[in-house]
Amino acid sequence: MPRRYEEIYPSLPLLNSDAHSHVSAAALMSVRYFQADPDTMPEDVFQEHHVLLNLRDEPHRVQNRRNNELRDFTIRKYDCIITPAGVRSGWRWFGKSDVIIVTLDPAKVERFAQSELGLLLDPEQFQNEPLFSDADLCAAGVMLRDALESDDMTSGVMFEAMSRVLLVKLLQKYGKRRPEEVALSARFTTAHYNRVLAFIRANLDRTITLDDLASEASMSPSHFSRVFKDTLGSSPMQYVMAYRIEQAMKMMSDPALALGDIALDCGFADQAHFSRSFKQLIGQTPRAYRAAQTG
Repeated sequence: MPRRYEEIYPSLPLLNSDAHSHVSAAALMSVRYFQADPDTMPEDVFQEHHVLLNLRDEPHRVQNRRNNELRDFTIRKYDCIITPAGVRSGWRWFGKSDVIIVTLDPAKVERFAQSELGLLLDPEQFQNEPLFSDADLCAAGVMLRDALESDDMTSGVMFEAMSRVLLVKLLQKYGKRRPEEVALSARFTTAHYNRVLAFIRANLDRTITLDDLASEASMSPSHFSRVFKDTLGSSPMQYVMAYRIEQAMKMMSDPALALGDIALDCGFADQAHFSRSFKQLIGQTPRAYRAAQTG
């Protein structure tokens, strides 16, 4: 079974986002900052994507073995490396490192891409990118690091904002879109999805039916239900419920909003319906979830 990337780090990070609680985009990723002496990481297969952002000014030698192919190269400032989940990878570096490592949960990335960006990702999600230069992506990573390092009232807000910036940049430039070479009778494209998503967003506070969604995609309800589940992995109505809960979780970060008002704004019949649905999906009541988030 693939392991988590941090299980075999050879040294402890100077900064680690796992020590903080986050919502939305920030909940999708772990961010760790290292300045580590020359060392190695053994080969392994990981269940998460990991993105390495190199900040060291001086070029230095690095070896990376992935899927049994050894690469021996010089890494320079603002070079980046993406290792997708499921790729066997191991490392050796010959100079002191100065890197940010971002690890991403594939299931959460897929959900973010769908609901926030209207992107349908290929199951592989990212191209295997052994080395590329991207100062813009590294700058977003540095701002994430700085938000972690700061210990003031705004650091959490900044981390959340920059998590979104980094993830959007990463997905738009390096995300692997779902191929559309499928039979015409079964096609459910990004355009279909975006029309359906726009309808859900615009009508979140009212009842949404399968017929409504199928109409937006110009399909019969039965065909729409089948291709939607084949493409996204859940039924249309399961998706709508998850989207309602997702939006409610975002609204709950504002302590001034009453749970009853959030329930109605997100399309639940009343607060009791909201509480039952929330607990079924998340495992705790909205009140308990909000208390845990606010500490």
